[in-house]
Amino acid sequence: MTIIETHDEIVLSLKDLKKSYGTKTVLQGINLDVRRGQIIGYIGPNGAGKSTTIKILLGLEGDYSGSVEVFGEEISEENIEYKGRIGYVPEIAELYDNLTAKEYLTFVGELYGMEFRKTDLKAKQLMGIFGLEEAYHSRIASFSKGMRQKVLIISSLLHNPDLLFLDEPLSGLDANSVMVFKDILAKLASEGKTIFYSSHIMDVVEKISSRIILLHEGKIAADGSFTELKERNKEGSLEQIFNQITGFNESQKIAEQFVSIVQEV
Repeated sequence: MTIIETHDEIVLSLKDLKKSYGTKTVLQGINLDVRRGQIIGYIGPNGAGKSTTIKILLGLEGDYSGSVEVFGEEISEENIEYKGRIGYVPEIAELYDNLTAKEYLTFVGELYGMEFRKTDLKAKQLMGIFGLEEAYHSRIASFSKGMRQKVLIISSLLHNPDLLFLDEPLSGLDANSVMVFKDILAKLASEGKTIFYSSHIMDVVEKISSRIILLHEGKIAADGSFTELKERNKEGSLEQIFNQITGFNESQKIAEQFVSIVQEV
């Protein structure tokens, strides 16, 4: 995949970001500037602080210390205008099963201030591109997991956001849809959109990201393009780099123990 040329404009800026839940510190001082047009692969083990970071940036989590700026302005409970320029696909989302895809997507569009007719036309066209035009008037309750995920992706992009947060966005998608979606992300980035992509699927992160940030124990343990990380760590794949930095090198041993128990008579 072609590396996207980025711009000088800083879209996200985190300075000494810290967050604790009770006595447990989840983020231990994150410093990060993200520029327009970058596809950020935001990875790390479970509990590293990835979801917490995203929720803070979305304004869903408070009670943190440090500075968080989006589009050049400090976020706060009072400053919510920036949210109109953001799209979000959460890892787990509850859709309104009793609504049709049309009802749900036009509802989301109107929440972003879009005119109903324009939203309706745009949503129907996007459903058609994903091969779901015939399901546009069907209730979401009848949709498969992959169909639901496509509706979520469409809902995150309807209002043409400048900043997109994606948390395991490929869940349930078939192979062809995955290829299309990766190309969509590359095209969006080339148009100056900024994408914050969180996933455990290392080969996808490796291929689509212009910059990869590895979070480990609440701190940034690695930051750079895949080529740069590979040169620094002398490993072949992002998965191998991930395991080297996080110290996880027992996958084969664990697999052998698991299979031996399975095969016990």
